[in-house]
Amino acid sequence: MKIHSLKITGGFGKSGQPDLVQAFELKMGDVISIVGPTGSGKTTLIDDIALFANRNTPSRRCVFINNEPAPEEFMNDPSKNPIAFITQHTNFLSDLPVRRFLEIHAGIRRRENIAAVLEETFDFANQLTGEPINPDCGMTELSGGQTRALLIADAVTIGNSPIILLDEIENAGIHRTKALELLKRYEKIFIFVTHDPRIALLSDFRIVMQNGAMVKIIEAHDEELRVAEEIKKLDDLILHFRKLIRNGERLTENIMEERLAALGYAA
Repeated sequence: MKIHSLKITGGFGKSGQPDLVQAFELKMGDVISIVGPTGSGKTTLIDDIALFANRNTPSRRCVFINNEPAPEEFMNDPSKNPIAFITQHTNFLSDLPVRRFLEIHAGIRRRENIAAVLEETFDFANQLTGEPINPDCGMTELSGGQTRALLIADAVTIGNSPIILLDEIENAGIHRTKALELLKRYEKIFIFVTHDPRIALLSDFRIVMQNGAMVKIIEAHDEELRVAEEIKKLDDLILHFRKLIRNGERLTENIMEERLAALGYAA
């Protein structure tokens, strides 16, 4: 089934209050964020999407694919499910070597030219994490950041899922700037649950959650994009310092001042 759109209609929050956002619709290529404080209902909303809610979840929301309720096969046959959900929980039951794990998945998905697909997957993943992935190591040996990077790359390139849900990827050391750059090259729907300001500001729009309800839609505009560019500079600065610390180097005020000056900030 070719996916053209994903639509979510409103339901109710934790106290039974109706969603102020009555509906929102996503087209292929859209990138959106779900934002709000801890406990505001972000996970409930993304779970509604993952479950193709049809007024059968506590929120009573509805999810439509191409303006129709999702077909039963999406729920009953994992091979036909168009959604890949990258959660914060990434434990593996199998200790297959990484390359073998990806080869099996590519075979199940009946991908052609598996060697090229695997090369694209490793390249994608290694741009997201500061720790290059050894294709011969076991899946359970990967760090949290490596695991999350690999699963994102796998969902995009091998699974080729048209709808990808990403739950707080900033918590696993993922290179957020690079992630957004890479993901926007693919014609898919990306939905982030995030506390990260850069991801939120660079999304096409964001859904604001409060007390379990969708209360507001904020569309991106030029001023926020300019703010996001400044945040990128600071984000890259922190990543640079993190790399120095990981490599056993010392940080000094001179290094700080030089880096800030290079970014155009007065010391």
